Amino acid sequence: MTHSVSEPTIPESAWFKSSYSSGEGGECIEVAETGGAVWVRDSKRPTEARLSFGPAAWTGFVRMAAGR
Repeated sequence: MTHSVSEPTIPESAWFKSSYSSGEGGECIEVAETGGAVWVRDSKRPTEARLSFGPAAWTGFVRMAAGR
C-alpha cells in the first residue's frame, strides 16, 4: 500500500537556513513552517524531495540534535 500526500506550494520567502550555516555552499538544510507542518529540504537541491514533520516530531528532533 502506498500513501501519497500532496505537498503544498511553499513560497521561497518562507524558507530559511540555520543560523549555524556559513553561507559558503557547504551542507545545509532549509526549513519552512506551513499550516502545522515543518518542511525540510536540501539547500543545494531545493526542487527535489522534501520531508515534512509535525510540530511535536520537529521539536523532538531539534532537542536531540542540540544534545538536550
